Amino acid sequence: MKAASALKLLSEVLREERVIRGNFLSLQALDSRAEQLQTNAAFSEKWSRQARNDEQDKAWTLQKNWYLVLYGFENESELATFLRSKAVIYDAGCGLGYKAAWFAELAPDSLVIGMDYSEAAAIAAKTYEAVPNLVFLQGDIAAPVFKPGSIDYVSCDQVIMHTQNPDRTFSQLATITRPVQGQLACYFYAKKALPRELLDDYFRTKCADMSSEELWAMSEQLAELGKRLTDINISFESPAIPALGIKAGTYDVQRFIYWNFLKCFWNADLGLENSIACNFDWYSPSNARRFDRVEVTNLATANRLREIFFHEEEACFTGRWARDDDIKEVNVVRVEAGTP
Repeated sequence: MKAASALKLLSEVLREERVIRGNFLSLQALDSRAEQLQTNAAFSEKWSRQARNDEQDKAWTLQKNWYLVLYGFENESELATFLRSKAVIYDAGCGLGYKAAWFAELAPDSLVIGMDYSEAAAIAAKTYEAVPNLVFLQGDIAAPVFKPGSIDYVSCDQVIMHTQNPDRTFSQLATITRPVQGQLACYFYAKKALPRELLDDYFRTKCADMSSEELWAMSEQLAELGKRLTDINISFESPAIPALGIKAGTYDVQRFIYWNFLKCFWNADLGLENSIACNFDWYSPSNARRFDRVEVTNLATANRLREIFFHEEEACFTGRWARDDDIKEVNVVRVEAGTP
């Protein structure tokens, strides 16, 4: 796809007429609430720092492989075949644009749109200005930017939890997904054990009062803690403690603390800088909602989406859904009060 054709198609899916020059458009309509502004600033800083991170290629290689697992594609070739059947592809919350550029490479005749709330969108536009079928927008993915039913594939990977109202954001993404053969892919943070959940919520309020320098320093200290716990290299059998949401199983020391009490991320394959950024990514944003399986199911059902694929692991729930406007009644899954 030539750049002129990409811009023409972009103008056709936007709700409002815009003057588009080059491969970047700033929408300016940003959520003014304090939590979202703080979250936006945190990610602007994170992505600016990550753009200078020499270890970023390691992270991106792992992210590509993980994306295939999360959304049910056996290999990159299968993803490419899927994407090439979609005229308009939207990476909602694109960060530095690695994934959007990947989509554009795999589907060269499709328009790929990357949008991010943070300044990462502008950085991405400069990085990938030579890719003719790829454009970037800086704006709020929860806002009604695109016409209803205009996007063939919406991918919202590791983002929706950081929006002001994830339920409303998901509804907006479902609305813009094309009713016939369109699909929406989304990632949700999974709720962890009760001690971890309580600490995450309490400590995030404390983090809001910390300076950026303090947050980065703490993130590095947590990465170092994670490394030292990993280096202990001892596994043990933990009993189940249902009241606390702690599952029975074999854990090494770092993983047991990580899943049940304190996020102290460390991954030797990713390296120090990426491990630090992962901790910063968790503690710095004010908005970071977690979900359980029932909440995700109910959210999809409430938006009249039919499940195509679903994946579950300790960190997250992910899935792909199709618009199913023939659904006449919404069947919400019920769960007893107090169920973890």
